Amino acid sequence: MSTVDSFGSKGKLNVAGTEYEIFRLNSVEGAENLPFSLKVLLENLLRTEDGANITADHVRALAGWDPDAQPDTEIQFTPARVIMQDFTGVPCVVDLATMREAVKELGGDPKRVNPLAPAEMVIDHSVQIDVFGNSGALERNME
Repeated sequence: MSTVDSFGSKGKLNVAGTEYEIFRLNSVEGAENLPFSLKVLLENLLRTEDGANITADHVRALAGWDPDAQPDTEIQFTPARVIMQDFTGVPCVVDLATMREAVKELGGDPKRVNPLAPAEMVIDHSVQIDVFGNSGALERNME
């Protein structure tokens, strides 16, 4: 995904004969001092660095993070995929369908309307039991 590798962080990791592309955080000075949550963001910046939207300056700003300083640089987060629960995912699916219909009505190709990142929706079919162990449990749980 990254088209620029300003810090020489891109590498390969071979696990049981399968090769994976990785981005080494230790290639960026200051990365070792970051909390884990910011290391996740740093890896994301290295993976998506393109020299325009995400630059070496963004990477340096994050690596030089000071918890006591006033933030002065905004960074971009580009998730590899989006996982939505049914409560938030259904409106997104409806919006996509509506946009596709509108594009089709305007003579465009509705197949071009897609999320920028892969998206998955998880639907929770769990059943909750509040009352058990007595003859009225079924009726109470169906209320």
